[in-house]
Amino acid sequence: MMIAATPPREQRTSQLYCTFWVGDQHYGIEVENVREVRKSQRTTPVPTSTSVIGGLINLRGDIVTAIDLRRRLDLPPANEDVPSMSVVVSLGDEVISLVVDAVGDVVDLPLSELQPVPATVPVAVREVMTGVYRLPQGLVQVLDASQLVPIDNTEGA
Repeated sequence: MMIAATPPREQRTSQLYCTFWVGDQHYGIEVENVREVRKSQRTTPVPTSTSVIGGLINLRGDIVTAIDLRRRLDLPPANEDVPSMSVVVSLGDEVISLVVDAVGDVVDLPLSELQPVPATVPVAVREVMTGVYRLPQGLVQVLDASQLVPIDNTEGA
């Protein structure tokens, strides 16, 4: 059986995205970055870290940083009674867990239809977005997984 090779990024006409919900907002990240999707698990707090860091989790022996996307995207806190999900993402040698409210579908979207991030989007959110897709059921905001890890970790210090 022959398996088709994925064309190089510059030759693609579409992109697969893993989609998820944070609040009433629909987001997506490139599926190549997604390692797995899991039910959220207990985190260990990291003293003096930025509030975006939701804590550390033990993922089959690997210690992984959990990023609270509600805080990272300046959204209101979730109701603690509502279970969350984790989208585990590989960023080169680093693995992080994105804490989301719910996981959506994997969608294949044409690169030609990716719209630029509107200038009215707050800077803190705009810096982690690569664009927006307009779908019949609403918008999907595309996030750059590599930009979700907070660089300034001095907030709690």
